[in-house]
Amino acid sequence: MSTLTIIVPVYNEEKFVIQSLERLNKVSIVDEVIVVDDCSTDNSYKLVSDYIVNKKKYKLIQTLKNSGKGQAIAAAQTMINSDYVGIHDADLEYYPEDLVQMYKYINNNQLVLGSRFIGEDKRSNIYKRTLFANFFLSKLFSIIYRTKITDIATCYKMMPTEFFKNYKIKSSGFEFEVEVLANFLKSKNKIYEVPIKYKGRSYSDGKKIKTLDGFKYIYWMIKSKL
Repeated sequence: MSTLTIIVPVYNEEKFVIQSLERLNKVSIVDEVIVVDDCSTDNSYKLVSDYIVNKKKYKLIQTLKNSGKGQAIAAAQTMINSDYVGIHDADLEYYPEDLVQMYKYINNNQLVLGSRFIGEDKRSNIYKRTLFANFFLSKLFSIIYRTKITDIATCYKMMPTEFFKNYKIKSSGFEFEVEVLANFLKSKNKIYEVPIKYKGRSYSDGKKIKTLDGFKYIYWMIKSKL
């Protein structure tokens, strides 16, 4: 039977991280959870450290400096002990139970995306500029890579560990979302999208992605294609 590791990048999420892990803990298909604290300046690391005591499937590491989501995920690459690996942000915007549906479609030649823009699952609190930017960037990526992607910026990704451990993550921040997809397609693999639920949070609640990240997405689309 195949196994699944979930990587949880964390940066200053003391308000939400434990609730997020508790939700994830209820998903029976998850065999291993690697929490990567990206040198948080709040109480996130201690909260997670206390929470995972006596929870054997959890691992916690902390980066030496804050380098962004991409490098936080990269810090966990060599620690994975499962057949497949997924990403789960610690901000309560995504619903861990959707990982079960994604897991049904994973295989060694296919990366599975959780899309917020297909199907009829419940979504709320999505900024209009986020909708427009994601639509534009997804279309651009689809044209450049001759594929069809509806949600380039989704956090929810699941992929074969063999692929994930054998490519070097070069991006530092949210542009990781583009880099990993581009590299997977360049390996002659396929991407499959599954509808997921989503509840966006406000910037006052800690939402971190900014307009500048959209331009970084475009840069990495082109850079990864060359």
